[in-house]
Order: sequence, then C-alpha cells, then structure tokens
Amino acid sequence: LQGIFVLGLPYALLHSGYSGLFLIILAAALCCYTGKILIACLYEENEDGQLIRVRDTYEDIANACCKKLFPKLGGIVVNVTQMMELIMTCILYLVVSGNLLSHSFPSVPVTEKTWSVIAFVTLLPCVFIKTLKIVSKLSQLCSLVHFIIILVVMTYCLTQIHQWSWAKFRLSIEFEDFLVSVGVIIFSYTSQIFLPTLEGNMKNPGEFRCMLNWTHFFACVLKSAFALSAFLTWGEETKEVITDNLPSFLQTVVNLCLLTKALLSYPLPFFAATEIAFACISRGNHPRYRSPLFALSVRGSLLLLTLLMAMFIPHFALLMGLTGSVTGAAMTFLLPSLFHLKLKWKKLAFSEKCADISVFILGFLCSLAGIVCSIKGLLEVFG
Repeated sequence: LQGIFVLGLPYALLHSGYSGLFLIILAAALCCYTGKILIACLYEENEDGQLIRVRDTYEDIANACCKKLFPKLGGIVVNVTQMMELIMTCILYLVVSGNLLSHSFPSVPVTEKTWSVIAFVTLLPCVFIKTLKIVSKLSQLCSLVHFIIILVVMTYCLTQIHQWSWAKFRLSIEFEDFLVSVGVIIFSYTSQIFLPTLEGNMKNPGEFRCMLNWTHFFACVLKSAFALSAFLTWGEETKEVITDNLPSFLQTVVNLCLLTKALLSYPLPFFAATEIAFACISRGNHPRYRSPLFALSVRGSLLLLTLLMAMFIPHFALLMGLTGSVTGAAMTFLLPSLFHLKLKWKKLAFSEKCADISVFILGFLCSLAGIVCSIKGLLEVFG
C-alpha cells in the first residue's frame, strides 16, 4: 500500500487540486471495500450457518462464477491477468533500479540498461524463495526503507514551512491531467492480487477485515500528509517523482534508498507469479513437477524473462500504463464486485448490491480513461 507510486502523489495533486485530496480518501475506502468482498467470495456458509473457506485463490473464485457455462474460462482469464500485472510489476522494478543507479552515479560511463543488469544480479537469490515467510521479512525491510524516504522528504518540507501557501492549489483542472491523477492515486492502493494468499497465510484469518481497515486508514493518512506537504513546498515546480525536487545532497541518498526499496519490493510479485505458474503447470500432479530442480528452473525462467523484457521493450512505461489500466482496474474493481454479485446475490442487501454495481461502473470508467490516455501517449511517441 506504500509503493513507489506514493512518490507521484504530489504531482497528482498538482493536476487535481483540492479534488486530489478527496480522491486519496475515496480510493482508500474503495480499495479496502473491494479487498473485503474479494475475501468474502472465498467463504460459504455450512448447514450450521458457519463460514467455511471453500476456495483458496482468485482463480478458484473465478471458476466458481463461470462453472455453469465455461468451467475453466474464469480461472484462465484471472491467471493471465494476474501474471501480466505481476510480471509487468517485476519488470518495472528492474527499469526503475537501472534509472536510479544511472542518476545516482552520473559520472560512471555505464548505460541505464547495464545498470538494470547489475541490479538483476542482486535479485538472483529470488529463485530460492519457497515460502511467503521469507517474502514477508523482505517486505518488512522494504517498509522500513520506505518510511526513511518519507521521513527525509517530509522533514525537508517542514523546514520550508514558511513558504507554504494554500493559494498553490488549483480550483480549475484539465480533464486529461485529472485522469492521470486518478490513475496514480487509485493504483497506489492496489493490493487485491495478494490478498487471498495473504489471508490464507495469516495466523488469525478472522482479523483480516480489521487489518484491512487499519492499514488503509494509516496509508490514507500518510499519503495525504506526504502529498500535501510536498506539494505546498514546491507548488507548480512539483516534478513527476518528488525526490527529483530535493537538493542534490539529499537526492543521491534518497535515490539509493529508493533503489533498495525497489529491489526489496521485487520478491513479492515474483513469488506470487511463480505460485500461479506452479499451480497452472502442476495440475496433472506428475511427480517431476514436484522436483526441486524443476521448481528452480521455473523460477529461473521467470526471473530471466523479467530481465529480457526490461532490456528490449521500448517505451515500457507507456506500455505499463496501458497494461495497468486494463489489469489494475480489472483486478481491483471490476472482478471483485462482479464475483461478489454473482456468488452472494441472494444474501446481499439492496445497499450492498448498489455498492457493488457502483464500484463496477467506476472501475470500468477508470479503465477506459486509462486506456485512452495510454494509447494517445503511445501514438504520440510512435508518431
């Protein structure tokens, strides 16, 4: 919930004005809600009225919704969508790592792609990750580094508090710029892909809803405070990545922290992608699919794939925006609300049905707007 997207929030406020602050709060509420209804789809009531976990993954939920017409279609669509987003996320971390290293050491005669390869070498131990427990430790370190970055930026902003002015906020906004802001804000909260695995691995799954409420609340408070203080400090000069606004002596330190964060963030989507790959490959339950050597080769292949795509896909950021607009909106808004309506329709109150339908429509509009903006950007690049 506190990914690299957070560094783009001040820039989002530049283009969305006061409505951006409202969007940060609304996005937290909506993403928290879709997380809850997605997990609700994993459970069914037994004869005694007790909730029993009858499904384990996003794929299981999709197959349950499509079992009457196309028993496997839902799972295939979900798996393809998840894999696309997870692999794209891994590639993005490699691209970002190369970019940060090249900016941190501009005097070193090394290209950005070469820096990405150097960053990739540090990620090779990921092929040996077998459990979520290891990933959680790395994610904990990632969160620590993130808070250091936020602390450095906000401390600097507070030293400039005498320059703050609410007059910097825009009342009128450009529609296209506003759509970009919506994308940045909403997708800074997305975590639905990981939730079924996360809830299934919790010691006390009954605390999941409470955990989701508190994490989204604190994420909302931190994002709002960070975006607001940074925007009030730099105003119209706010850059796409706020760390670029920092003085040079702080910028190098923060860039190296961001590099550490990007590398520590990589294992989570990579682990999730390998789990999906294993689930798809080993359905036949053949003994060789359970061998350690086979598992190692699958992880190694996926790891290498992320490097090759980071190296050879031109204009990756724009393609990431296009893919994210489709997969991000689908996994965060469209599918959770659709699955919840399908599986729980008879038990839902009228207000819950209205809420799910509203979230679905909102997700569709966000996805459509993001696709249009991304395609427009690609057309401009390719002339």
